[in-house]
Amino acid sequence: MQTIRVNLGKRSYDIVAGNGIIKFLGTHLKRLNIGNDAYVITNPLIKNKFGSLLSLSLQDSGFSVKFKTVPDTEKSKSIETAFSLIKDISRYDKKRRIFIIALGGGVIGDLSGFIASAYKRGIPYIQIPTTLLAQVDSSIGGKTAVDLPEAKNLVGAFYQPRLVFSDIELLKSLSARQVRSGLAEVIKYAIIKDAKLFYYLEKNLNSILLLKPKPLTRIIQCCSKIKAKVVGEDEREEKGIRTILNFGHTVGHAIEAASGYKSYNHGEAIALGMLVAADLSEALKLIDRCTVNRIEKLIKYAGLPIEIKKITLRKIISAHYRDKKFIGSRNRFVLITGIGKTKITENVPLGLIQTAIKRRIH
Repeated sequence: MQTIRVNLGKRSYDIVAGNGIIKFLGTHLKRLNIGNDAYVITNPLIKNKFGSLLSLSLQDSGFSVKFKTVPDTEKSKSIETAFSLIKDISRYDKKRRIFIIALGGGVIGDLSGFIASAYKRGIPYIQIPTTLLAQVDSSIGGKTAVDLPEAKNLVGAFYQPRLVFSDIELLKSLSARQVRSGLAEVIKYAIIKDAKLFYYLEKNLNSILLLKPKPLTRIIQCCSKIKAKVVGEDEREEKGIRTILNFGHTVGHAIEAASGYKSYNHGEAIALGMLVAADLSEALKLIDRCTVNRIEKLIKYAGLPIEIKKITLRKIISAHYRDKKFIGSRNRFVLITGIGKTKITENVPLGLIQTAIKRRIH
């Protein structure tokens, strides 16, 4: 078990990462003194697999537990679902000191965090991520949001959890596709911040795909440390430091929206977005083709897509205009100058963007 601190003054919190640690959750929560009644938001599959284990840990420490499930789909990240849950929480919250637990992947974490930020202008919540993607990325940093039909994450807030509890044992329930999706974010961290991690992935990817505890623990703790440091330096993305975490996300989110969130999951779309960003970096002479090929090879080896299928260029370009990094009419891309080095670039010519996306469409 390793504890990583996210330093944000009064909003500081710990990321606890390790193997088989869920039984210690109740003890950690007692120290936080955030309430006595846990309102757990999850999906039916996760509840069936881990609900009893979580309940036992909490009840042994004197907490009451109420579960509420939502479908395991991106469509659950909606205003309608959020308001429905808020109404249920208000009915439950009588003579209680409640806090929310997000037990699930990125959808559950984003939805739960948004609800926690909005109900009574903010109540405590904790993250128990159950996917690789959530453990290395989305559960950390306090970005909460729900989607609109026009684009992802358009309604949300920065609202930090009180604890992130990453138990690697929970990842054993993941499908191969979910593991690969999470690896996209791991690869992202390596590309933007850690050349040594990138090399480690090149050498150990097969063991990671097989969920071997030692390499899996290493990459989760490594990525958690990177994100904790970045968030601690630029919590609300006001200094340009946190913006680097969006590498691959401008076009990645556009691909998700253009496909109606059906053709690709988040990690797969981000993998394609990273390839487009790498191609743009080469087009602007920031990196050479050898670096692009190295990134493409690792993404392909991870079992992630390197080609965009069944989505038109027009739809992707239209969706990319809704990216939150735009400043008025000026686009802003996170590009790279090498493995582990980033450069934020504004006003990338539309023709270059179209060419880079078209290169990946097949």
